[in-house]
Amino acid sequence: MDKSDGMNYAPTGEIKKVVNEEEFNFSVIGLDHGHIYGMSNGLIEAGAELKIVYDQDTEKVKSFKEHFPQVKIANSADEIYSNPEIDLIASASIPVDRHKVGIKALENGKHYFSDKPGFTTLEQIKSAKEKVADTGLKWGIYYSERLHVESAVFAGQLIDEGAIGRVIQVIGTGPHRIRADKRPDWFFDPEKYGGILCDIGSHQIEQFLHYADAEDAEVLHSKIANYNHKDYSGFHDFGDATLVADNGATFYFRVDWFTPDGLGSWGDGRVTILGTEGYIEIRKYIDIARDSKGDHLYLVDNDGEKHYELNSKVGFPFFGEFILDCLKGTENSMTQEHIFKAAELSIKAQNKAVWIER
Repeated sequence: MDKSDGMNYAPTGEIKKVVNEEEFNFSVIGLDHGHIYGMSNGLIEAGAELKIVYDQDTEKVKSFKEHFPQVKIANSADEIYSNPEIDLIASASIPVDRHKVGIKALENGKHYFSDKPGFTTLEQIKSAKEKVADTGLKWGIYYSERLHVESAVFAGQLIDEGAIGRVIQVIGTGPHRIRADKRPDWFFDPEKYGGILCDIGSHQIEQFLHYADAEDAEVLHSKIANYNHKDYSGFHDFGDATLVADNGATFYFRVDWFTPDGLGSWGDGRVTILGTEGYIEIRKYIDIARDSKGDHLYLVDNDGEKHYELNSKVGFPFFGEFILDCLKGTENSMTQEHIFKAAELSIKAQNKAVWIER
């Protein structure tokens, strides 16, 4: 796993199967983003069996097959949609196309697991909600910067235990390394990737709703800019936003494509969570100039200061919980409303953003 390359960053964890062999099968349609490797890793480690893959790009399929030799290659997407043995379809297609893959998956009786952003328009979310209501099937989104980061998982556990009291503010930073010469054309087109606040901003908003235990929020202000990539006229290399939740918690986040080459990770992602009885700082991927492993958490409460090194110590419970939610109709991994709300607020932040012309 190359920590310097965020597009192909694919965490692995312990095998913790929640189902028996052949009890939950999944297939993949769409290999446009490398997150599909992390999505597949998580599902397989929780006991799901990867059966079939389809993408029009044969080179992408070849690479996927090399990584997951057990997978069979389909000649068309319809081979997967119509296969009665498939329980779930996962997709990391171009963001604007992820919605239509999900609609067709549910229409064919399969649950759906999309890379983020799951949607690029509010209209897509509306139709997805209607399809979920009609079918009773699950529509998951891979908010990996919380779900696939052990320090972020542990922060939620601490908050649930009351370690810092009531959460009243969250600050999130999500810098990324761009490597523009290695990116596909769609990456620079906001009509296809949704814009920076819709795309990588969705990670930030999802974790805010989770940590603050909020059901909804209002976007107070947001900004986007293209400061240093003028060759791509519609691209956004910077974005930030301020939100207030329905329970009064506030949130500021910044996302950008300015990770310098000297950093030993694709981004120095951090979160600071302020509570009435203490605060938490998460250093997700690296603790700069000190420890390249990442997954560090700092807790300050009324008893003192604590530092937790969490790499390979917490695991990724979301995937097993999500599989069981699909099988049992429960909502233990994440509620469907929460999944859609994070996507909705990300798009609203994008839609109302002030464009900085400098």
